[in-house]
Amino acid sequence: MSSFEINKILGAVLAVALVVVVIGMIGDVLVKPKEHAGATIVTATPTLITKKVDKKLDPIGPMLATADIKKGRKIANQCGSCHTFNKGGKNKIGPALWKILDREMGGLENYKYSSAIKAMKKKWGYEELNAFLLKPRKYIKGTKMAYVGLKKASDRANLIVFLRSLSDTPKPLP
Repeated sequence: MSSFEINKILGAVLAVALVVVVIGMIGDVLVKPKEHAGATIVTATPTLITKKVDKKLDPIGPMLATADIKKGRKIANQCGSCHTFNKGGKNKIGPALWKILDREMGGLENYKYSSAIKAMKKKWGYEELNAFLLKPRKYIKGTKMAYVGLKKASDRANLIVFLRSLSDTPKPLP
């Protein structure tokens, strides 16, 4: 290989590096990063850290009175790949949801729950379902449920009313 060919290869590598640097500089000029409102602020002393405070979740009870079971069933279709809804339904990736309301969290005997849900020692009530359906991984840290959650309270109310209907004797509304 002659020195002329080596010079061409080195020139090509340097030209590519120069193009990458120039594109990076142009990108920095065109795109300005925004400061996020919920960012953590660390001051000179490490003990002074402030975080965005989560807004308290409004009670779902009043919304349940006007919730639509048909809309809830439609929302539940998203859950059908992991859960069953019928009486005697088998567990899938997630537990069967028949008679979920007022069931002990982690209380279905033939399903292997995460240790986080088993440790809750609560029953699935209206408010518990509301908080869980908003952000499952935030409500129960360590849950296996990968679903991100439902942001709209009306969607959660509709789904909860549908889940309430999954029983021979549905629990009364609050």
